[in-house]
Amino acid sequence: MAMLEVENLRISYGYIRALDGVSLHVEEGEIVTLIGGNGAGKTSTLMSISNLVEKAGGFIRFKGKDISAVSPDKIVRMGISHVPEGRKIFPALNVYENLVAGSLGNPKLKKEDVRKNLETIYGMFPRLGERRRQSGGSLSGGEQQMLAIARGLMMNPELILLDEPSLGLAPIMVEEIFELIMGIRKTGKTILLIEQNAVMALSAADRAYVLENGKVYLEGQGKDLLNNPAVRSAYLGG
Repeated sequence: MAMLEVENLRISYGYIRALDGVSLHVEEGEIVTLIGGNGAGKTSTLMSISNLVEKAGGFIRFKGKDISAVSPDKIVRMGISHVPEGRKIFPALNVYENLVAGSLGNPKLKKEDVRKNLETIYGMFPRLGERRRQSGGSLSGGEQQMLAIARGLMMNPELILLDEPSLGLAPIMVEEIFELIMGIRKTGKTILLIEQNAVMALSAADRAYVLENGKVYLEGQGKDLLNNPAVRSAYLGG
């Protein structure tokens, strides 16, 4: 049984069909990436998993349980964390406060649990540990992205949804973010990733899906799609 199953998912925004029968699955411990052009339906797929948009049809199952109609807050408590595009940190709060805010969705977490999670996060993201009293808004773009990912890990999720983590970052910072993503996977997390940098995404992913016009156009092993002529022509510049 896959950790996450998306079956025949359909989403419409007015007259626009954003997703038209998307089906995919994510196995425990995998990194799976979705690539495709703007408007292909990638972000809509993640938002539908978190139930942040209304579905026109289809099913979503997490560890065998249908979560299609489960509220977003309950989905988080079930073990799915969503790091949205654009970071969306709290700029007026410091790093420590941003991280603690990421734990508030689970009332079962005790102070000792939060303290242990913070220690783990600072170990994975030492730069955040150094800047724990610095306001989120004063961090660099790359550091803000690290903070957004770290905040998403504070609930200790089983599955983390990452939407465009390298967007707007310098190439050297993109490499650092992907090293962090690979490190997160080594801790036992499962990752579903949307990424504009198709080369980095396909190199890191176990499997990948190519979306076009709200449908799955191709799927396969990440490295196989990296060498696929159609994918190279459309998304890799040759």
